Amino acid sequence: MVPQKSFSDATLLLIAHGSTVNAESAIAPLKHAATLEQSHVFSDVRVCFWQQPPFIRETLASVQSPGVFIVPVFLSDGYFTTEIIPRELGFPTASNEAMPRVDRRSNQTLFYTQPIGTSARMTDVILARAVEVIAQTGNSIPDSATALVLAAHGTSRNSDSRRAAEWHVQRIRSLNRFAEVHTAFMEEEPRIRDTVRFTNAPNIIVVPFFISDGQHAREDVPVLLGESPDAVQQRLRSNEPTFINPTERGGKRIWYSASIGTAPLVAEVILDRVREAARWGSNQ
Repeated sequence: MVPQKSFSDATLLLIAHGSTVNAESAIAPLKHAATLEQSHVFSDVRVCFWQQPPFIRETLASVQSPGVFIVPVFLSDGYFTTEIIPRELGFPTASNEAMPRVDRRSNQTLFYTQPIGTSARMTDVILARAVEVIAQTGNSIPDSATALVLAAHGTSRNSDSRRAAEWHVQRIRSLNRFAEVHTAFMEEEPRIRDTVRFTNAPNIIVVPFFISDGQHAREDVPVLLGESPDAVQQRLRSNEPTFINPTERGGKRIWYSASIGTAPLVAEVILDRVREAARWGSNQ
């Protein structure tokens, strides 16, 4: 990692969702924080969560540096990033367009960045995950005979939850690299469980659009791709991959990668978001 600028008088605060039932959900943001701390770009690097300690308000209150760059470690710009987190930070929670991103207080300036998932560089992360999973199995398959499927959560309660995944898929389609590029969702159409049915290519690479390799990525999606729940749980207990690469389903071969949020390149995406926010501050 080669930083373009030092923020030696500023704190980096990563905010993630967290979980009270799944410790795996915190691993990725903590890992990225450790990487960025070792880069010595910031005076301090902190991580806090919405659903587990350390919590957002308490963590922010303990930060003393004059500049604080707050990066939401989320994949979409929806309910959490435009309402929940700004409220916890003390920012106004109007529409996303109207919400200020720079808040100058008596002895601090807070810079609230865009979420990492809407960065164009996350498209590179998705592609890197697809390349990695094929290389790890020692296979060589032509892109022209391969469908890339971005597997996300989705929810009918908030259309923003699928927007980022669809945007990245459109970007990858424009490269004309793969025979097909699709989104698939746990809770919306098209469904992950129908991946074999709606793809035509003989090879399918499924990349999970999640921050962590937690329950959704390690348990739910493999089952939706045809693994038996018992086999998945047995592999979890044995600390083995929960999806065997490649697995044949319906005459097609499926590869399943690690979640995009765990990729090392995400630390660079976080730095990009900070640099963008610093420019906002200088323009105001």
